[in-house]
Amino acid sequence: KVFKKIKIKKINTLFFVFQGGAFVEIFSAQGKNPGAKWKILGSPSVIWKEFDKEVKSFVFVLEGSSQTNKIQLPKENKQILGLIQRFLVLQIYIPLGQDFSTELLITDLGNIKRRLYLSTVHKELSSTPLHAKIPLFMIKRKIWCNLCIDLVAFTSEIFKGAVFQSLDGIIVSANCKLRKIFTLKCKPQDTADKDEKTEEYVSGTAG
Repeated sequence: KVFKKIKIKKINTLFFVFQGGAFVEIFSAQGKNPGAKWKILGSPSVIWKEFDKEVKSFVFVLEGSSQTNKIQLPKENKQILGLIQRFLVLQIYIPLGQDFSTELLITDLGNIKRRLYLSTVHKELSSTPLHAKIPLFMIKRKIWCNLCIDLVAFTSEIFKGAVFQSLDGIIVSANCKLRKIFTLKCKPQDTADKDEKTEEYVSGTAG
C-alpha cells in the first residue's frame, strides 16, 4: 500500500487556555512588563505606563496619532488569539477633544476573517463583506468606562447572518488610557454605581 503524506497546517493559538470560565484576561497594565506580549508601535514618549490616582492602579497611556501610535496583539501575523467568549471589554479613559479607535479581527464559522474598525472618527456605520466601520460617538469622555462589545451581535447583524467563531486579533490606538482588556462569557452588569465607571455597551445594531 502506498500512503500519501498529508501536511497538517499548524495553527499558532496565543490563548490556548481554558475558556469555559467567566472571563479570559487579554491585557493588564499591572506587573513589570505588561506590554511584553504586544507589538508596540510608537516610541516611549507617546506610549508608556504610569500610575493613575483615580483608579489607583497602573495604566497604559497612548497619545498622539491614532494612525501610528498603537499596540497590537498578537505580535506576529502567523499567530491568532483564538478567543471564543461573546463579549469583549476594554477598561479605558478617552480624553476630551481626542480621537480613539480599536480594530478587531474576527473569524466566523466559515473560517472567513473579517475586520471591525471602531472609532470616534466614524460618523456612521458602513460595511463591506469583509470590513466594517463602526462609530463610537456615544462613548463618554474624561471618565473611566468599560467599553463592552458584543462580538456575536456585530458578526451576525453587520455581516448578514455570519456566525461568530473567535476573536483572533486586536489593535488599540491612541488616544486613551488603558487599564485592562478581557473577554466575558456573559454580558456584564452595570458598574456605574459601584466604582464610578460607566458601562458603554455596543451591540451590532446601527442604532
